[in-house]
Amino acid sequence: MKITIITVGKLKEKYWKQAVDEYVKRLGAYTKIELIEVQDEKDTDNMSDKDIEIAKNKEAERILSKIKDDSYIYTLEIQGKQLDSVELAQHIENNMNTGKSHLTFIIGGSNGLHDSVSARSNYKLSFSKMTFPHQMMKVILLEQVYRSYRIMKGQAYHK
Repeated sequence: MKITIITVGKLKEKYWKQAVDEYVKRLGAYTKIELIEVQDEKDTDNMSDKDIEIAKNKEAERILSKIKDDSYIYTLEIQGKQLDSVELAQHIENNMNTGKSHLTFIIGGSNGLHDSVSARSNYKLSFSKMTFPHQMMKVILLEQVYRSYRIMKGQAYHK
């Protein structure tokens, strides 16, 4: 099994990097993990809707170029389906049991995902109706994937 996480933008703060590194290390006992960061477009407060769409499209091109054809794609979207931790673990396990050995999670930038990325998604996943910074979301996602593996293995972690 291989997990790829594609994010728009780079982690800059040391504390986010440390958290990501910790979960990557923990996940290493269960799966191969690859983290891909694609360049984000500069965002200003006075961007028009057209400028935002252009920026999202450029980010989408970068994201889509990193997706492997054989990968099952989860996009993180506010309007996606919310799962609890056990349901996420079951979803990942069902993919594994049906021969999907490469899962890719995609976290968009500050303006969200372009429709072309959402259209490529096999599963639209929401962690909340709230918006989170992509740096924080990366840590939360890694923690939930780690928690999923613990649940799948019957190991105490999810209580």
